[in-house]
Amino acid sequence: MKSFCNRWFRIISLAILLALSYPALAQDPPPPPQAGGGGEGTGGTDGERNGAPIDGGLGILLALGASYGACKLYKIRKKKSGEEEPE
Repeated sequence: MKSFCNRWFRIISLAILLALSYPALAQDPPPPPQAGGGGEGTGGTDGERNGAPIDGGLGILLALGASYGACKLYKIRKKKSGEEEPE
């Protein structure tokens, strides 16, 4: 019974995550600038495409990963030291 509930919980969680990711789809890029200037699609970019800024998010992910790894190492060392010392 426990594995049945666990399996359904995973399926429902996956369905919710997929449903929530739908609004995150990006829009189509704007049309390229027209030759001769003017008209629709001529923004201030002059045909250059700007990438997404990943610096802030990447830094946060690296910091979270480092703290998670440090926590895991701490727990492993604490467990090993506890097994070596008889009580």
